[in-house]
Amino acid sequence: MKYLSTLKKTAGIVSLIFLAASIDVMAQSEELHQKPNFIVIFTDDLGYGDVGQDGSELIQTPHIDRMEREGTRLTNHFSSANVCTPSRAGLLTGRYAIRSGLAHHVLFPHSEHGLPHDEITIAGALKEAGYRTGIYGKWHLGTIDVSWPTEHGFDEFYGIAYSNDMRPLPLYRNSEILEDPLDQTTLTKRLTQEAINFIKESPDEPFFIYLPHPMPHVPLYASEDFIGRSRAGMYGDVIEELDWSVGEILRVLDELDIDDRTMVIFTSDNGPWFEGSAGSFRERKGGASWEGGFKVPFIVRWPGVIPPGVTSEAISMNFDVFPTLLEAAGVEIPNDRIIDGKNILPVLQGSNTSPHEYLYFFDNEQITAVRSQKWKFVIRSYYRGGMFGFERNYYSPGLLFNLEKNPEEQFSYTREYPEIVEKMLERLERGRAELEPLGIHYEDDSN
Repeated sequence: MKYLSTLKKTAGIVSLIFLAASIDVMAQSEELHQKPNFIVIFTDDLGYGDVGQDGSELIQTPHIDRMEREGTRLTNHFSSANVCTPSRAGLLTGRYAIRSGLAHHVLFPHSEHGLPHDEITIAGALKEAGYRTGIYGKWHLGTIDVSWPTEHGFDEFYGIAYSNDMRPLPLYRNSEILEDPLDQTTLTKRLTQEAINFIKESPDEPFFIYLPHPMPHVPLYASEDFIGRSRAGMYGDVIEELDWSVGEILRVLDELDIDDRTMVIFTSDNGPWFEGSAGSFRERKGGASWEGGFKVPFIVRWPGVIPPGVTSEAISMNFDVFPTLLEAAGVEIPNDRIIDGKNILPVLQGSNTSPHEYLYFFDNEQITAVRSQKWKFVIRSYYRGGMFGFERNYYSPGLLFNLEKNPEEQFSYTREYPEIVEKMLERLERGRAELEPLGIHYEDDSN
């Protein structure tokens, strides 16, 4: 009898242990279900003046317009670089690309380097927290094994490895080639459908989707449904199909009733190239220091968390996406490295106060300008095929623009505000001392 009594007590204890474990698992499961989802739609070479409130009358973007009405638009949001590769590195790691060795030019199919394996991406950090992660589109952060998307936190990769004008251009699923050569006419539709399939697979589990569309980078392609649809030629057709893609994503979120726990971001990797609109701003993609090459649309929708119809002028940069998403997910931001980005959720909710005192504009490994909320200090730009340094020429020590008074950057106030110039020079030298020595020039980039 004593043995049976002991056995019953033991069985009771074991049952309690299993019950406690079961409750713990259920609690963790419930916590995961409450975590927000994130979708980052990242276009290629789309300009500030191409969509939404600042868009062309020749291009119709009703779904992006809807995102603006129901969410937040940032009017002083910048890419962290003026070309593809470093901009993408900044977005995904929360750091200036020079810290990853990716500030110089862009990667090519023959490049033998890429995103270092020890860099932490948004996908990697969220995956560790239980998120499903997928990338559908253009990677452009390296084709070597350690730089591949599935080595940087993505469960799935469907898309292309670099820009759509490079050759060869196969379509991948993870590391398997599905199609070579790639039919780009249906690419926007296929990427959209893959992202939708990923959402539908398990909509109750938190997910992060990175949807980096390869266009409107040239060459331009659109499906038959959109050819000739816009009044802005093929470029406009491409934009209207991208807008359709946004609409499809929003439709599925609504159908699955996960709309109110999903943050959707729409933005671009840099300013427009020879087509498209930079709005009223100076220069375009590749411009070394001017607003038009770096300022991009940034529209965010998250019903119930981000109020509708908000516009903020606070300065921000695409590397702010990294800490913002991690903070929103309750994920600890890495403390073993410098994260240049800041949490801008308060800005997205209507604050006009930026967490940044200043931002640096880069051309390759060199700082070309320092941007604060009101002022822009430009120290070099391209002129007649070369880099023109203002520090040692007639405009020494640089050009100072009051962007509240003259956002088009036409008139310098260097002579009138020497005290502001002095502060900007201090910030410039601080950035040069910390960041420029990290620059790595890879010879294969110029081939």
